[in-house]
Amino acid sequence: MQDTVRWNIKVSRETDVSLRSLLGGDGIRRGDLSRFIERAVRAEIFNRNVMEMKANNMDIDPGELEDLIDATVREVRAERAAELTRQG
Repeated sequence: MQDTVRWNIKVSRETDVSLRSLLGGDGIRRGDLSRFIERAVRAEIFNRNVMEMKANNMDIDPGELEDLIDATVREVRAERAAELTRQG
């Protein structure tokens, strides 16, 4: 991890024991707990963003939403292809 910050966190003893047991099955190494927390936080942020997007798009017709997604995918693919062509 680059540009890290230090967190001081508190969890219940039960959570601590459960997590250390889980990580212990893989042989706990330096940084494993930090990596686990990083992945868990990123997953939670992703899940919340997905739920928010779903809520924001509930009123959009599914066909219209599919068309918007398809158009965006085509646009991104075209941009990437153009960039690859420029890079040679």
